Amino acid sequence: MRCYILESDDKRNARIRALQILVDALQEALDKMECLMHEHHFFALVSRLKYIERWALMRSAKSENLAEHSLEVAMIAHGLCTIGNVRYDRNLNAERAALIGMYHDASEIITGDMPTPVKYFNAEIRAAYAEVESAAEQRLLATLPTDLLPVYESVFSHEEDDYLHRLVKAADKISALIKCVDEAHAGNSEFVTAARSTRETLDAMAEELPEVADFLDEFLPSYGRTLDELL
Repeated sequence: MRCYILESDDKRNARIRALQILVDALQEALDKMECLMHEHHFFALVSRLKYIERWALMRSAKSENLAEHSLEVAMIAHGLCTIGNVRYDRNLNAERAALIGMYHDASEIITGDMPTPVKYFNAEIRAAYAEVESAAEQRLLATLPTDLLPVYESVFSHEEDDYLHRLVKAADKISALIKCVDEAHAGNSEFVTAARSTRETLDAMAEELPEVADFLDEFLPSYGRTLDELL
């Protein structure tokens, strides 16, 4: 003979409520997992360029962050390519140069800005930093969805001998020289040596890149002038 234990309505309702709470909690957890699967951090990380200060070892009259620097490099790189196309009959993708310029220091979101005297102290340190920089770029790219990854991998490629990439590197140096000019006009002598060495590097580049020579001759002298003088 079987015995049946009758469950009161209150107990049965309480058990049903407990099961419903468990089901709701499981569904919430599944919803969060689904959101995480569709959540990609690439652009949130890139937005942190504005938190990375440049010229860490120097006393600056005005601080400069990577977001400001990257925009300036992008604009100058675009300008250099435009000069090349219009004046020297080149077939350069100025828009791509601007894009590379925008992302050229993106790895420093992870590594921070390595001061130039440290980065280039010797070949061993330079090689080690290049490895760290490459690993940081790969970590950053890993935050993209897989269907977008190939597009941005091409932006982060380092084709050092490619003419367009050489112009982007020159734009980076020009931006550094502009910073030195701005600091000098602010009465800060801290950047005198940096200005001299950067100018020497750019003059050497200009011997092989006429676009750089044109920019230095025609556009650089305007930097540091007042708004009234420029207009």
